[in-house]
Amino acid sequence: MTLAETLPAFYQDEFAGRVSAKVMQTALAVRDFWFSLTDILVFVGTYFLTLGLVVGSFHPLLLLPLLGWLILYIFAIVWFVPRLAEVGQQQADARSLMTGRITDAYTNISTVKLFSHSAREAAYARGAMKEFIVAVHGQMRLVSGLEVTNHTLSMLLISSTTCIALWLWSQGQVGVGAVATATALALRLNGLSHWVMWEMAGLFENMGTIEDGMNTLARPPKVIDDPMAKPLHVSQGAVRFEGVCFNYGELDQYGRKVFDFLNLDIQAGEKIGLVGRSGAGKSTLVNLLLRFYDLQGGRILIDDQDISKVSQDSLRAQIGMVTQDTSLLHRSVRDNILYGRPEATEAELIRAAEDAEALSFIPDLIDAHGRRGFDAHVGERGVKLSGGQRQRIALARVMLKDAQILLLDEATSALDSEVEAVIQSSLTRLMEGKTVIAIAHRLSTIAAMDRLVVMDEGKIVEVGDHATLLKLDGLYARLWARQSGGFLGEDIVL
Repeated sequence: MTLAETLPAFYQDEFAGRVSAKVMQTALAVRDFWFSLTDILVFVGTYFLTLGLVVGSFHPLLLLPLLGWLILYIFAIVWFVPRLAEVGQQQADARSLMTGRITDAYTNISTVKLFSHSAREAAYARGAMKEFIVAVHGQMRLVSGLEVTNHTLSMLLISSTTCIALWLWSQGQVGVGAVATATALALRLNGLSHWVMWEMAGLFENMGTIEDGMNTLARPPKVIDDPMAKPLHVSQGAVRFEGVCFNYGELDQYGRKVFDFLNLDIQAGEKIGLVGRSGAGKSTLVNLLLRFYDLQGGRILIDDQDISKVSQDSLRAQIGMVTQDTSLLHRSVRDNILYGRPEATEAELIRAAEDAEALSFIPDLIDAHGRRGFDAHVGERGVKLSGGQRQRIALARVMLKDAQILLLDEATSALDSEVEAVIQSSLTRLMEGKTVIAIAHRLSTIAAMDRLVVMDEGKIVEVGDHATLLKLDGLYARLWARQSGGFLGEDIVL
């Protein structure tokens, strides 16, 4: 199981483009909502107050058409606007889905071209577009109904106001000026009511967009800091897993957990290699140490400090990690390396790049804007670099961070044998005086660790150094014997 497979589900279940679209459209909807609400309150309040005072001053009966229209108008708004809000929410979700699918295809354009699936991806995007169009059609049907209702009410208001004004004039109760003024105000209200209804529709549509965005973006985090959390202080780097119980979701039919009372004690400065096939629990153990998930039982201690009682930022700031699947930010090489320690000096930056054997290619880098060397941008997720180059930039980043606890998850998997041999010496220097937990399927890369911890189905089945485990002739010995080229295959039958 890789680190990517065990990261919090939110980041796995959502398209990056979909989340980005929701962030943007939610922010714009919040702005438009407050603008619309302010306009409606100011203009409508002012106009209706003026209209009531002017028309009422001529004769109280002239207010009857206005009151009747207002009641029917409010009923129309109450019926149409919430439905428009619901359609607006559906439309916002469909729009973000469409954006997410297009972004996903663009992000993986090399894979799309490699498998000649341009037409397939276009159809996939069109499917989301059709869902968006369905939402648009529903919105337009409601808008058409709203328009018809609004015009009908306006005509009724104008005709009833004119009729009552003429009747009062014929009775000698109002003058010609009152008839003209009341009719003109009713005609003006026709345009204003149209504007108000559209503003109200837009207001509630924005509310639907905001609600849709907040349903995604405002989910409470599952892992939260203790109210009394303090910063983690690492002086030695000793790590201890005590009675750890953990499972990702519901238990299986046999009631098994990923970990059930797992215990592991790692001394300060000790180098540990985690060994086992995929699904043994190696990466899960690392993720629990990083506190990407909370335990269901037991505790994890770093220098006798329970990690559930310290802040997550301070915990991860004290741990350096290089993963198998290295992804860089679409920024300069300098920015990516300095991500490990932003306050580092230029000399420290260059030293880290040199230790990671990255200076052999960094000076030759150039991007589309002519930026060179450390100033060259690496592309989204570092796509402008080879796998080995990305891995060396990631190594330089961790070397610059210089954390007391170091986690390596197939740290040299993307490197060729010659570069790996050089970097292994750099890693050896990096690991000096640090507590190291390394995961590798290629057993030859961790055979020299102080201690190897062999895991199987969430349990620690063997512990010892390489020579001791071979003599035991157990699981590790069988894995070592059956690997090809030092790689532990996933299809080994024991």
